[in-house]
Order: sequence, then structure tokens, then C-alpha cells
Amino acid sequence: MKRLGASLCMFVFLYLTNIHQLISQYDMDIVNQTWKASWVSHDELKGDEYTVLQFGKDFNLTKIPSTYPIAISADNRYKLFINGAYIGNGPARGELNNWRYDTYDIAKHLKSGQNFLRVIVWNFGQERPVFQMTSKTGLIIQDLSDQNNLLTTDSTYMVKIDESYSPIRVYLNTYFVVGPGELFDGTKHDFAWKTKPLGKVFSKVEVGNQGVPLKAISAYGQGPDRILVPRSIPFMEEYIQTFSTIRRSSMPIKGNFLKGESCTIPPRTKISFLVDQGHLTNAYPLLTISKGARAKIKLKYCESLVDSARIKGNRSEIAGKQVIGGMDVIISDGGEDRQFTSLWWRTFRYIEIEIETEAAPLTIDLFQSKFTGYPLEEKASFKSSYPLTDTIWNVAWRTQRLCAGENFFDCPYYEQLQYVGDTRIQALITRYISGDTALMRNAIVDFGDSYQAMGLTQSRYPSSEKQIIPPFSLIWIYMLDDYRTLCEDDHLLKFSLPKVAGILNWYEERLNAEGILGPMEWWNFADWVPHWQNGIPPGVKEGGSALITLQYALALQKAALLFDHLDQKAQALKYTALAKRLNEAVVKNCFDPVKGILADTPDKKSYSQQTNSMAILTKAFKTADSKKIMSIILSDTSITQATFYYSFYLFEAMHQVGSTEGLVKMLKPWEDMIEKGLTTFAEKPDPTRSDCHAWSASPIYFYLSGICGITPFDSGFKTVHIKPNLGDLTFAEGQIPHRNGMIITKFAKSEKGITGSVFLPEGLTGRLEINATMIMLRQGENNF
Repeated sequence: MKRLGASLCMFVFLYLTNIHQLISQYDMDIVNQTWKASWVSHDELKGDEYTVLQFGKDFNLTKIPSTYPIAISADNRYKLFINGAYIGNGPARGELNNWRYDTYDIAKHLKSGQNFLRVIVWNFGQERPVFQMTSKTGLIIQDLSDQNNLLTTDSTYMVKIDESYSPIRVYLNTYFVVGPGELFDGTKHDFAWKTKPLGKVFSKVEVGNQGVPLKAISAYGQGPDRILVPRSIPFMEEYIQTFSTIRRSSMPIKGNFLKGESCTIPPRTKISFLVDQGHLTNAYPLLTISKGARAKIKLKYCESLVDSARIKGNRSEIAGKQVIGGMDVIISDGGEDRQFTSLWWRTFRYIEIEIETEAAPLTIDLFQSKFTGYPLEEKASFKSSYPLTDTIWNVAWRTQRLCAGENFFDCPYYEQLQYVGDTRIQALITRYISGDTALMRNAIVDFGDSYQAMGLTQSRYPSSEKQIIPPFSLIWIYMLDDYRTLCEDDHLLKFSLPKVAGILNWYEERLNAEGILGPMEWWNFADWVPHWQNGIPPGVKEGGSALITLQYALALQKAALLFDHLDQKAQALKYTALAKRLNEAVVKNCFDPVKGILADTPDKKSYSQQTNSMAILTKAFKTADSKKIMSIILSDTSITQATFYYSFYLFEAMHQVGSTEGLVKMLKPWEDMIEKGLTTFAEKPDPTRSDCHAWSASPIYFYLSGICGITPFDSGFKTVHIKPNLGDLTFAEGQIPHRNGMIITKFAKSEKGITGSVFLPEGLTGRLEINATMIMLRQGENNF
């Protein structure tokens, strides 16, 4: 396999090696040359209208090969089946210039004689999720075996429009952009189509352009609608899960279909059940029914129930509350053992099932769900004297998992969009807990691809709707520096430097005479503070925002580290000097000697934890002064308080000055969410839209990076720096994965200070900063 960079992060390297190993044995032209396969579609489709297509090819094999690799992609999405067996779904999210394809070995699903390849492809048209790009509905498969292109998409494929599907628009009076619900009419569906020969209802496909990878584009530079690139992440994890309980029912029922016992609904009956998963999840519903011709089954999904005023309250309480959310509707055809699942997964804790039968009874045979998510492995651990340590860890990790799929996303229920501000926090949590960096790299590339000629990245990407949040472009630079410290991938960093310079230049052009940022265009979101309109801090519109200026200064400092690391010393010195001038300008114009902290603007009318946290992170003050400022902003409740999102930067500032005495107290908002029955952490304090927002999972990152104090000491995590801050804890133990093995720390308070041990895996060294002394760490056990 051709290397993506001189020193690519090991996880990404090994994964890409694995997915291409099969290809390289047969046909590396799939990466470098135009495919023999063509995009195929249905001749009645004009482009991107709502449709669900059934593609198929019947083929014969006299002998089952030991391997049978194929590459597949679709616009928008596909589900692949061989002889009725589900193989997988995709493609991974991307944009038209980076359209992913997947590789499978289907040999174990083949048989001698006649075989059936079947693919469901769908495009939700104008109802499609905002994260979904599209050109025209279609399928492409490249046969990589030695079977003479037997399964390569061409005119021998057949297709049919599946009329059993139609969209159900979701109306929630809020920003909901994850796609429609599905009306599935079983009376219009052939349930046996995956395991029998294609009939006359199928027609020949419309054959379009051949598949083109990036390296095949040459003469005249005319690219195709979709440029094919290999999948850069693993396939999603999927497993069956059962529901916890039926919380209420409109009438008594016999048989527990949650446990596999059938339940029969009499003719001409209306009934509803409220099913509780027990915790929030992302999953495909799996409903098996029999008989009950023309019966209508409605599945309504929600994170939380609400009362008549749409107040959520305690998430585990259901009295007087209702389900308001997206839905799927199934119409039974009256057959036996009919299985329904949605095309796209749903997010829910509660599902309300409403059933209305007609002349025949309906039997519910089984109701389960299939979890889906990025295959993150929980390798890290943490223990401490704080009683809720494990509870917060478990809820935070679930939050993180539900916000990680084919890319990171802010929330699974409402948006599923990858925002820079959320993603930086998610990437650090993922790296510390699982060791995975593939999603982090994927996100950095995505945001780089969103870069606009004016000098800013988009705030979220992939996205079919452009949105600009200028501070998020600065956070993308923070992400790049995080990546520098955690990974060995100079190729990606070097490739990103021109865009980093463009972003910093955009900001420099907006500095006023005082050296502070003047009036700013676009949406300059900083934190969901109730009295900051749309999360915009004071001074943005009229000019003079200390917070955004300091965020710019921090980006300059991190950019200087990037440029210096890549031997661009002059640019690094320029950015360091400019950051220093910004810090001095903010202090000169915004410091209030009476309150002893920075104001949000030069007129000194408002003050916040956000601005002062950022001043500490940029080292605008000497260390002693920073400690005083931290003490003030933690005790003065009259100033603007950081909400869940900006608490990440507040925690980071606390760690930087060694101030964790108030850490347990700082976790009170997370304790409150648990008391309210949340099983994931919310976007912001109640009233909140989203009950699951990964930026609120940051405490588990600081368990390890702040309390245990485990951080990279240099680029590529070649050595480690450990600076424990137990604060008001009596002991703390934590471990994180490193490419060499596990880093294990154990700390406890004693009369002499902090005692304990640090274990470093083979080949890793570092330093321990503890009890006002520096101890050099060697591989193996280090006791002190």
C-alpha cells in the first residue's frame, strides 16, 4: 500500500493497510486508474429526488473461490446483501470530491450454483440529512476477483423502484436535520426479493459514467461528479440489544414481545405501548410481525418525554408526559414473520408503539434494536475518592460513543453534524479513552476540505448547507496542534499550513487601532450563555471582544508551534510576536484592577469565566497573577459562568495553573444531570434541546489529563509529561493507551505530599512534576 505520509499515526496506517491488502492482491488499478465499473441507476430518475431502489444481479459459480473481493459505493447510501445475508452498509460520509467506497470479501457468503447479489440504495431527496451530499442516485461495484468482472456494475444489472417506501417529514419546532421518518407499506413490498431470481418487475439499469478515483484524473482536468476515495475509517460496530421494559400500555397485553414471547392484538383494536431502552442509544429498530393485514404500526422515537408545556423534567419519570419526536409507520401485508428495520438508524431512549388493526389480528413476534456506532474500545480507566467517579465516567463515555459514527457529530438525535468546536473535545476524549486517532484525522481533513477562498473553514463538515463560525476556524488550528502532540503525521500538518495561514490572516485584517478585534461578521459563537444572544459574547458586533481576540492569540501560539515543528521558523516567530501583542492589548484595554480580572470589552461592563480562562491559556498574565485570577473567577458567581461547552477551557485553565481544589465542586452540573435521570450529558443546562452532546463529556478527559496529569511532552507523544493535580481528592488512579502500551498512574495524598507510582510501557520515557520537584521517568515501574 502506498503510504499516506512519512509517519502516519499507527492506527490509521494499520487500518488502511488492512482494507487495501485484499485489493493489492488483485487490482491496485482501483486506486490509480478509471474503474471498469460504471455508475448505474434507474432511467426514470432525474437526479436526487426521493427514491429507494432495489438493485440485483443473479450469477452462477461452478466453484466457490477462497476470496472474492469487491469495492462498492452508492449515492446516497446502500445496504448490501449476498444470498439474503446482510454484508454491510455505507458508504462512509464524505463530499463529492472525496466520495468513499468500501471493500468487502464476500466469499464466505457464496455457494455453488446460482447466487443472488442484492443492494438497497436510497436517496431521501429534499428530505435528506444536512450532512448528506449527493449528485445523482446510483450504485457502483467493482469486481476485484479473478472472475473476469462478473460482478462489476454494467448493463447486466437490474433495478426496480421500491414503491413501499415514502418519507414522513418531522416537525419539532427546532433545528432537526437528520432526515425523514419512513412510511413502509408492506402490501407493496416483495419480502423474498433478496433470495429468489429477479422477475419481470425488474428492468435493465441506466448505465452512467465509469468510476473515477482521484489519481485517474488527468487530461484537461475535468473531474467527475464524484471522485472515488477509499474508506479511511473502520466499519461501524453493530450488535443486537434488547429493551429494558414496557413502562405503560393503554390496555393489558398477554406475552412479553421484548423477551421473545409473541403478543397478539385483536381485530379492530387501537393500542399503544411505551417502551424504555433504559438509556439513550443509536440503533436500527427491529420489529417482527405476523398476519394483521392492513394493520398500521407507528413507532415514535424520543430522547425524553415532555409534559404539556414541553418541559422534560426528570428523564426517568413518565407520569403526565408524552412522546414528541420523529416516527416510522409500518403497514402490515398480512404475511408471516415479516421483519422491519429502518433504512437509517434512530436515536431514542423511549419508543411509543401505536397499533391500529383492521379485520385481522396482528401478532408482534419480537421487538429489539441493533446498536450502531464507531467501534471505539474503552481502554482507559480512572478511579478516585470522588463517589460519583464511575457514574460520571459511564454516562460521559456513552455520550461520547453516541456522538461518534462515520464522523464525529454534535448530537445524534437532532443534527448528526460534525462541528469543529464539538469535535476538538470529542477527538481528545476518543484518543485518551480508546487510543483511536482515525476519526480525529478524518475530521481534520474534512474541515480542511471545507476551507473557503475568503480565508475561513466552514463550522461543520460534511454539510450540504454552508455555515461559518469564525472562532471554529481557530479551533481547527487548536485541533491541528493537538494532533501534532498526539500523532506522528507531518504530512497532514504540512498540507494544512497554507490554510492555517489563511485563517490567521483573515483575523489579522480585522484588528483595530488598539490591537483588539474590531466588528466581526458571520456567527461568532462562543458559549450557550443565556444572556449572550445566540451564544455571541460582548464586543463582537461593535468591536472590542476580549474573548475572541484571546482565542485568536491562542491560535497564533499553537500555529507557531506547528510552523516551528515543520522548520518554518520565521513564520513561527511572526505568530509568536503577534500573539504577544494581542495579549498585551487585551490586558491594557480590558483589565479591571478593582475586580482583579479581565472584562469582556474595554468599556468594562461585563466579566466572564470564558474571557479569563482564555487569558490564562494564552499566558497573558504571569503565573502568580493567573492563579489569583483563577481563584476569583471560580468564587465570583456574579460574573458570566461557563456552561458545559466552555467548561472544557475552564478545566484546561485550572490545570494549567495547578488549581484543581474546586474540581469536585465544578462537577455539580454533571451531578445534577444524573439526578434528573439523564443517561447521557446534555448540550446545555435545562431547558436544553439535545440530551446528548459530546462536548459535555469533557470531565472524563480531565480525569486523565488534569487529575492524573498525563499529557504529551513533545510532538508525536514520543515522551510523556505527568503533573498530577488531586485537588480535594485523597487518591486517583488512571491509565491511558499509548502506541507502546498502557501508561498507568497511581497517586495518593499523604503528610509528605503526593505519593504513588507511574508505569511507562517499553520504549517510552518522560518526566513527573510532583511536590514541587521534577523526576525523570524511565520505562517500567517508577515509584516515589
